[in-house]
Amino acid sequence: MLLAIEQGNTNTLFAVHDGQKWTAQWRTATQSTRTADEYAVWLSQLLNMAGLALGAFDGCIVSSVVPQSIFNLRNLARRYLHVEPLVIGENADLGIPVRIDKPSEAGADRLVNAIGAHAVYPGALIVIDSGTATTFDVVAEDGGFEGGVIAPGINLSMEALHTAAAKLPRVAIQKPQRVVGTDTVGAMQSGVFWGYIALIEGLIARIKGEQGRPLTVVATGGVASLFHGATSSIDHFDPDLTIRGMLEIWRRNKQAA
Repeated sequence: MLLAIEQGNTNTLFAVHDGQKWTAQWRTATQSTRTADEYAVWLSQLLNMAGLALGAFDGCIVSSVVPQSIFNLRNLARRYLHVEPLVIGENADLGIPVRIDKPSEAGADRLVNAIGAHAVYPGALIVIDSGTATTFDVVAEDGGFEGGVIAPGINLSMEALHTAAAKLPRVAIQKPQRVVGTDTVGAMQSGVFWGYIALIEGLIARIKGEQGRPLTVVATGGVASLFHGATSSIDHFDPDLTIRGMLEIWRRNKQAA
């Protein structure tokens, strides 16, 4: 039994793997000040609903882009799960080359995505992760991480538009029926949605042009489903990419140990 904790800037995912498949997944808002005790109370209730308990786990793996939270997540694993967690960026051997100027600066989520994508899709890849930020990462044929692009996420852009312009309302993100909006809400939705489609298509084209080799494009992240069917530039939508990468890292390190 493995508990995988994938923490982004906005949400934190807790996923349970029974050795053969993912059996449960829960999300909570990311709060860097949440203590191990608070996590344990919340998690124990959800596990109980699924017929599980905190003491049922043989291992725990943590991937976090919020450094302030790692201490409490580590304590959650030690104090309540009674296991020593595998933490991406600390005590986990990823098993892939990181071919950028400063390898230590590569985000845990981007490296995990690279591993999760390489485990399923052959050849060189572009991995798009749509969350608080939208990242475009190049993964080599051998699984090596070769860098990428970081852009503001679609929700962040929408919130910035509302915050900076006094007369623009906060609106839901959805695919508009027309590009040209006939009211303020429609115009904002079109600008953000189709603007991001143009961002995705434009960056994919530029990356492919610069790389000069075939690249399969895989998209993941909480917002990626919005773009499904809206562009032919994305070859695969894979919502489980990140936790698949975490499971692969866990298995590699367990085998090595």
